[in-house]
Amino acid sequence: GNDGPLAITDCNAVLGRLRPAYFPRIFGPNADQPLAIEASRARFEAMAAEVEAATGQSTEVEGLAEGFLDIACDNMANAIKKISVQRGHDVSTYALVCFGGAGGQHACRVADNLGIERILIHPHAGVLSAVGIGLADVRTVAEQTVGTPLDDDRFRELTQLWASLEAQGRRELAAEGVAEGRIEATRRLAIRYAGSDTSLFVEGRDPTEATAAFEAVHRARFGFTAPDLDLEIDTAQVEVIGRSEVEAAMATTEASASGIGDPELGRHPMWAGGRSHDTPFLDRSALAAGRRLDGPAVVVEATATTVVEPGWAATLTEAGDLVLERVEARPDATTTRTEVDPTRGRHRSTAVDPVRGRHRSTAVDPVRLEIFNNLFMNIAEQMGVVLENTAISVNIKERLDFSCAVFGPDGDLVANAPHMPVHLGSMSESIKSTIARNPAMKPGDVYVMNAPYQGGTHLPDITVIKPIYRNGEGAPIFYVASRGHHADVGGSVPGSAPCDSTTIEEEGVLLDNVLLVEHDRWQEDTIRAELTGGRYPARNPDQNIADLKAQVAACERGAAELARVIDHYGLDVVHAYMAHVKDNAEESVRRVISALRDASFVSRMDDGSQIAVAITVDEAARSAVIDFTGTSRTHPRNFNAPPAVAFAAVLYVFRCLVDDNIPLNAGCMKPLELILPEDSMINPTYPAAVIAGNVETSQIIVQTLFGALGTMAAAQGTMNNTFWGNDIHQYYETVCGGSGATPRADGCSAVHTHMTNSRLTDPEVLEQRFPVVLESFSVRHGSGGGGKWRGGDGTIRRVRFEEAMELNVISSHREVAPYGLAGGEPGAVGRNRVIRADGSVVELAGADRADLAPGDVFELHTPGGGGYGSPDATEEDRP
Repeated sequence: GNDGPLAITDCNAVLGRLRPAYFPRIFGPNADQPLAIEASRARFEAMAAEVEAATGQSTEVEGLAEGFLDIACDNMANAIKKISVQRGHDVSTYALVCFGGAGGQHACRVADNLGIERILIHPHAGVLSAVGIGLADVRTVAEQTVGTPLDDDRFRELTQLWASLEAQGRRELAAEGVAEGRIEATRRLAIRYAGSDTSLFVEGRDPTEATAAFEAVHRARFGFTAPDLDLEIDTAQVEVIGRSEVEAAMATTEASASGIGDPELGRHPMWAGGRSHDTPFLDRSALAAGRRLDGPAVVVEATATTVVEPGWAATLTEAGDLVLERVEARPDATTTRTEVDPTRGRHRSTAVDPVRGRHRSTAVDPVRLEIFNNLFMNIAEQMGVVLENTAISVNIKERLDFSCAVFGPDGDLVANAPHMPVHLGSMSESIKSTIARNPAMKPGDVYVMNAPYQGGTHLPDITVIKPIYRNGEGAPIFYVASRGHHADVGGSVPGSAPCDSTTIEEEGVLLDNVLLVEHDRWQEDTIRAELTGGRYPARNPDQNIADLKAQVAACERGAAELARVIDHYGLDVVHAYMAHVKDNAEESVRRVISALRDASFVSRMDDGSQIAVAITVDEAARSAVIDFTGTSRTHPRNFNAPPAVAFAAVLYVFRCLVDDNIPLNAGCMKPLELILPEDSMINPTYPAAVIAGNVETSQIIVQTLFGALGTMAAAQGTMNNTFWGNDIHQYYETVCGGSGATPRADGCSAVHTHMTNSRLTDPEVLEQRFPVVLESFSVRHGSGGGGKWRGGDGTIRRVRFEEAMELNVISSHREVAPYGLAGGEPGAVGRNRVIRADGSVVELAGADRADLAPGDVFELHTPGGGGYGSPDATEEDRP
C-alpha cells in the first residue's frame, strides 16, 4: 500500500496465504494499517499483461505470483544446499528448522526442493533470534598457533598451554559477571595433514583419539582420508563457556496454553499447486497437543504464519513445537510404491506413473525456466565446492584455478558455475571430442584429457569428463566435467610454462583421451605411466594424481545432483528444460545483436603480432558473423590460441552483453558464425606451442571484440603469469591489474579481468608452503588511463626467494599500452624485473625467464585499464 516494488510478501498476500484479519497488528505511525492486497493484485495484473504482450500466453495473477514464490523457495534451497555441501552434509537426511515471521510460509516448499520430509517450528519461531540472544551462553575462545607434529610428546607439552588459555578465558567471563559455578571449558586442536593448508578442529584426550576424530571429520567434509600422511597440530584452542541463567522453560510458555478454545478461525480460499483450495486458518495458541492438521492449512500466531502445503501434515508436540511431515508423495514424483517407515510409524508413498501436472510439463514456462537456470548452475557450483575441498595443490585449493560445468548428451554446454571463462567456453569441445572417439563408453567410465588440439586450452589445464547414464543403461543422458590447472605436468621448465617454447612437447605431458576410471575402477597404473613417460615427465605425479581424484569426486557430486533433479522432475522434463535454457540464451543474444552495428578493430601485441576482427550484423536474422581474418599467422613461439580458446573468448564477450541472469551456455553461440583463418594465432597447426595462447592471446581476443563493440576500454589485457620452481617446488599465479572504464563507470583497480577469474594464494599459505616471502603487494596508483571515466589501477607485487629457483614470466602490454576509448587515455604498461640480493636490477621482457638466487626479489608492475571519454569532461558531465 506504499507504492513500493512487489516483494514475496505480495505473492503470499495475493495467493491468500496472508489475511488482513490474522496479520500481526502494526505499531507506530501506521498502526492498524491493513494489508493492501488489492494494491498487490493490481501490480500483478499489470505484470501479467506485460507477460501476455511479450509471449502471447495468457497468465493468471495467481499463477504468476506462485511462480515467483517457486523461484524464491528454489533460491533458498540452493543456498542451503551449497553451504551444507561445503561441510560434507547430505541435507535430505536432516530435519529443516525454520524461524522468522515468514519462515513457516515457505518451509514446506523449501523442504521439498531439498528432499527433506520433516520440519520443526519452535513456539517462538517468529522471534527466535531475539529469544536466542536471551538464552545464549556467554563464550570466549582463546587459541595459539602450535605448528608441531601430532605425537605423544607434543601432546603432553600442550597441557600447560591449555591451562594458560583456560585461565585467561575464565578471567574474561568473571569480568562479565559469570559465576564460577556456571563456567565450563572445552579443549580442541586444529589438525591438518602435513603439507596441507586445511585444518579441522577436533577434540581428543590423546593423539590416538584426536587422530580418529580428525579422520572422521575429514572423511565427512572431503570424502577421503590419507593415512600415509603425517598429522600436524596447527592450533591449540580453548573455548570457555558461561552457561545461561535463563530457564529453558521460557521456550514452552505458549505450549502450556495449548488446547484452549476452538483453534479454527475460519476457512478461506488459498492458492497452492496451481489451483485454489478451501483452507482452514487456525490459531496456534489454541491447538491441542497431538492433533494432526492435514494440509492445506494455515497456522497463525502473534509473530509468524505457517503454511501447511497439500501433501504435508502438522502436529503440535507437548513441548509446543509444531512438527510438519510430508505424508504424500510430491506431486512431481516419478515412481509409486507404498511402504511403512518403521522410524515414523506411518505410510509413505513414492512413484508408479508420473503425475502430469504443471511441474511435469515439458512445455516452456517462464517460472520453470528460471528455476532450471538456477538448478543447473547450482549443480556446477556444488561440483566446484567438492573440488576445492578435496584438492591438494595450491593452484586448485587456494587460487581456485578450476571450472565445473554440465553438458547435454550432444556435448553442448548447458550451465556452469561462475568459474574461469577461458575454461568454460572451451570445455564443450573437449566433451565432443571424447564422445566422437569413444562410441562404446560405459557407465562408471571417466576420461581425462588436456590436448589443446582436441578442445583443451594448454597442458596444465587437465579436464576430467564423466558420462551420466539413467539407471546404468542406454546412451549417456548428460556429461559433467571439471577442469583444473595443475602446478606441473612436465615440460622443459618447472610449472610447464616455458616462456620461449616453440612446440607443445616442451610444455609437458599430453593426455589425449585417456581412460582414468574404467567401470568405477581407478586406473592408477595407466595414469601414472602417462604422467611419468615422455621426454619431459611431470615433476610431482603424486600431486597430479591427488588432484585428479578430487576432480573425479567433483564429477561424482555432479552426477548425484543430476540424479536428484531427474528423480524430482523426470528425465523428459529435465532434457526439455536443458533445451529451453539454451533457447533462452540464444534469444537473449539475438536481442543484443539487434542493437549492434557493423564494426572492426585491430589489437597489436608487444611483439608486433595482431588480432583483427570484423563484426557483420544481419539485422533481419538477428545474427552476426565474427570474422578474424587479418589475424597474424601461427606464432613462432607460444602465443597460439587453439580454436576452443577463441570460441571461449567470443562466448564470454557476448554473454557479458546480455543483461539477464542466464547461464553461460552453447545457446549464446547459435546466432554467431565464427571465421578463424587457418594457420593463424587463433587456429594454429599442430604441434605449435600454446601455453601463452590460453592465458594471453585469449585476453587480447576479448579486448579486440570489446574495442570493436565500443562498450569498454581495454583492461590490463594480460594475466601476468608468473611461474617459478625447482625440482621440489612448483608454483604458478596470475596477478590482478586494472579493468577498463565504460560509458557509465570507472574501471576497477586490482582485479582479475575477463578470461581469468582466479584469486591469489593467501600470503600465510604461500609463505608456509614455499620458500618465499611476500614483501609487499599494493595498488599501483595512477596507472589507470585518464578520461571522463578513469581506467582501474594495476598493482605492484614483490616476492623474495629464499632458495634457488627458475622464474618464467608470460605477460602482455609491456610495450603496447591498453587502449582508451572515445577520447579516453591508455592505461600504463606493465613491467617485470628482478632485484638481485646485491641491489643490481635486471629488467625482463613480457615473456622472459631468469635464474633466481636466495635473496633475489621479483618485482611485478601490472598494467592499468584504459579510460573512457575525454579527460576534460567535468563531474557535472557524468550521467
